Amino acid sequence: RCQRWVENCRRADLEDKTPDQLNKHYRLCAKHFETSMICRSSPYRTVLRDNAVPTIFDLTSHLNNPHSRHRKRIKELSEDEIRTLKQQKIDEAFEREQATQELNESNAQNTVSEEGGEEQEEEVVPLTLEERENKDYLKSLFEILILMGKQNIPLDGHNVDDLPEGIFASDNFQALLEYRINAGDEVLRKRFEMTAVNLEYCSKTQQKQMLEICESCIREETLREVRDSHFFSIVTDEVVDIAGEEHLPVLVRFVDDSHNLREEFIGFLPYEADPEILAVKFHTTITEKWGLNMEYCRGQAYIVSSGFASKMKVVATRLLEKYPQAVYTLCSSCALNAWLAKSVPVVSVSIALGTIEEVCCLFNQSPQLLVELDNTISVLFQNNEEKGNQLKQICRSQWTGRHDAFEVLVDMIQALVLCLDSVISDSSVRWSNFIAGRAFVLSSALTDFDFIVTIVILKNVLSFTRAFGKNLQGQTSDVFFAASSLTAVLHSLNEVMENIEVYHEFWFEEATNLATKLDVQIKLPGKFRRAQHINLDSEITSENYYKEILSVPAVEHIIQELKDIFSEQHLKALKCLSLVPSVMGQLKFNTCEEHHADMYKNDLPNPDTLSAELHCWRIKWKHRGKDIELPATIYEALHLPDIKFFPNVYALLKVLCILPVMKVENEKYEVGRKRLKAYLKNTLTEQRSSNLALLNINFDIKHDLDLMVDTYIKLYP
Repeated sequence: RCQRWVENCRRADLEDKTPDQLNKHYRLCAKHFETSMICRSSPYRTVLRDNAVPTIFDLTSHLNNPHSRHRKRIKELSEDEIRTLKQQKIDEAFEREQATQELNESNAQNTVSEEGGEEQEEEVVPLTLEERENKDYLKSLFEILILMGKQNIPLDGHNVDDLPEGIFASDNFQALLEYRINAGDEVLRKRFEMTAVNLEYCSKTQQKQMLEICESCIREETLREVRDSHFFSIVTDEVVDIAGEEHLPVLVRFVDDSHNLREEFIGFLPYEADPEILAVKFHTTITEKWGLNMEYCRGQAYIVSSGFASKMKVVATRLLEKYPQAVYTLCSSCALNAWLAKSVPVVSVSIALGTIEEVCCLFNQSPQLLVELDNTISVLFQNNEEKGNQLKQICRSQWTGRHDAFEVLVDMIQALVLCLDSVISDSSVRWSNFIAGRAFVLSSALTDFDFIVTIVILKNVLSFTRAFGKNLQGQTSDVFFAASSLTAVLHSLNEVMENIEVYHEFWFEEATNLATKLDVQIKLPGKFRRAQHINLDSEITSENYYKEILSVPAVEHIIQELKDIFSEQHLKALKCLSLVPSVMGQLKFNTCEEHHADMYKNDLPNPDTLSAELHCWRIKWKHRGKDIELPATIYEALHLPDIKFFPNVYALLKVLCILPVMKVENEKYEVGRKRLKAYLKNTLTEQRSSNLALLNINFDIKHDLDLMVDTYIKLYP
């Protein structure tokens, strides 16, 4: 029908367009259709009948209209002329094909090809009927795969092991294929009408090949925007299990054409146990497979589960060695204290963090259990209702990611233990076997002295970084002033390290008092006691044991991590936030960004005029009108109407904006991470697919079916 429309419109220039392209990119006015071709069932929409073709064209009135001389002129062609034009095109295409073949044959004789030459553009060759049918068939398959990805439908259907012998059940892909055939897809019907019912229409290998192309094409849409933006940052999330294999989710931050900071999910990277191999594969995937130029990378951040931190630090170090401007930072979506706790290389800390997550998960799974916890908190805090209500509210959130998570846990541990014990001792059939079983395991874990000492020591050590970390997730001015307070934080922690025996004594006393309240025996860990039986000479107290095994390593590690994550370059970048007008105002417009902006000199369009431009920028805001408010964020500054008159300031703000430590101001541009979490939550581990996940998370990104089909034909001829 599209071809009929093009012929009737006398538009020879559109004849080589595919129906899909015509349908997507071209429109016809309703005035060109007879009234009998139009359904008027709705007063708001004009709906054409299925067989509608345009027949009404006035090709002469424009000759008498002087205002239309600049419009596109349409030459009226006869049917013979149209046929002649078509034949000429076919003949020309054939001649070009012959010439190309001859050229390729002559080039094949030369063993050395000259590098750097421009590739010849592929000429369009008319498709045979068989080729066109094959393309239509592949397009139908791609449409089904994209639908499955967007709707999060796994490829596999019934488990073959669960079916009786001799029974054939098609997988989800084949079921949708059959449904489409039954719905009237002639292309698929012709292809499979003679195929046996119990045979696969499309093999697993072909499905995998097509899914990889879908994933690549969808990803490329985002990467094209990233390349247009030039500068970007790389962020990874916690390692996830996809069909039994560990993968690292990768997100990219960039500022788009509309000056919006976006964080988009671009794919999974298979996780490697060896950090050096992981670093190489990480770099290779980003640069070679995904085609990003790491010279434009201005930030990197890694949100990791406990135990993976040291490996991802190796990745960060290797990238920094190659690309010094890819500053290693914290990620805005992760609280500093949560990140520091996960990075502490002590086994008891990893076990404690795992236990805390399991407790939070169990209570969030059962609303009935949360009500029970509320009642327990009410009884325990009847003399301090305000504190009790605050804890009840915290229980209903993801409190394990808070800056003060360990303080909350110490306050709430008695209520948690009493609530879990009430579930275990409940003689009625009120609780399921699963909840009762998990309650027993977690109650035992919470009342282990090793766990109590660990959370109390972490609470006290991380209290020195809590306010600092909270400011890093605050407003732009909070982040700017936090950078200046790091020296004081490190000074406090160094003072703790110098007097660790005194501090540890107070911490251990707090832990023993909490253990006594919970009726927990104060003792050394079982594994250490068993080792002591073998080595009879070893005499060590619980207090000294936990000082050497926990307090000293935790404080030393946190000091070093703060120094690593807040490098000189990172702090310089944060000092550049004085460019934001509200920060300027708080500093009485007495700022010196030139010194700190040196690291970004090569990123500026006119570095020679930076000093003069910054002076103008300060004067603009210092002498603003009384009714004009100072922009408080980078987001607001980037959207100023006259920002284009300050090209260097714009470039600096854009680079600062993409640093992972800066929060995404507009939540609708941070959907990549939220959709990733939703996909992982809603999809069973064995049904997860890295290809389908990308389609599901990026369901709103446009896709070009013709490009997918052409790519598939080239790769698998």
